[in-house]
Amino acid sequence: MDRMIFVNLPVTDLARSRAFWEGLGFGIEEAYTGPDSVAVVVSPTIYLMLLTPARFADFVVGPVAEQAHGTRAIYCLSAESPTEVDDLSARALALGGGAWGDPLADGPMYSRSFTDPDGFVWEVMHMAMEPA
Repeated sequence: MDRMIFVNLPVTDLARSRAFWEGLGFGIEEAYTGPDSVAVVVSPTIYLMLLTPARFADFVVGPVAEQAHGTRAIYCLSAESPTEVDDLSARALALGGGAWGDPLADGPMYSRSFTDPDGFVWEVMHMAMEPA
């Protein structure tokens, strides 16, 4: 069995967040989606669980940290080519995401980053791998 990852993120506007991720080309798993959550399919083993603040708080022990107080994590998505890095990043900006830093070309790696409408930082990265 492949291990799955569910990234739970609180979002302020569920409909806006759903439209953003669908606009980037990701699917929605309706079986895991409800009035207070949207399940975005990143890959067969990776899902983003977009949750209303109240629903997110149901899973948290203690207070929920405010995203606006700085970067707590960078979520990195792989891309098949530098062109896909640029295309996905450009779509994110067109859909209401924000620019975050400059493109990075470091040896075999090329990446660009953006923020989603809730301020979470996403990096799109292509790594030119040598055959093993």
